[in-house]
Amino acid sequence: MLNKDSWVLGAVIGIITPLLVYGLVLTILIPWGQVENLVYMPRPRVPFLLAIFSNLLPFRYYMVNKKYDRTGRGILLLTFLLALVFFYFLM
Repeated sequence: MLNKDSWVLGAVIGIITPLLVYGLVLTILIPWGQVENLVYMPRPRVPFLLAIFSNLLPFRYYMVNKKYDRTGRGILLLTFLLALVFFYFLM
């Protein structure tokens, strides 16, 4: 399934990867920030930016190693859309 060269696969990868990384970052940061009944919640910008930049890894893999241009373009499209959402809502 991941060996197709299509925009749809790139869009799916481009949305799934940031969601997984965002959840992982929050899972790590929230318990780490609990000290003596105080909950440290990081600013929402930090985990969201890490999630956006996590798309660089599959983008590079599909563009350089596999030479799947359409899949890479789908990932890049979702990365730009997530960056626009970030700048519109969080800045």
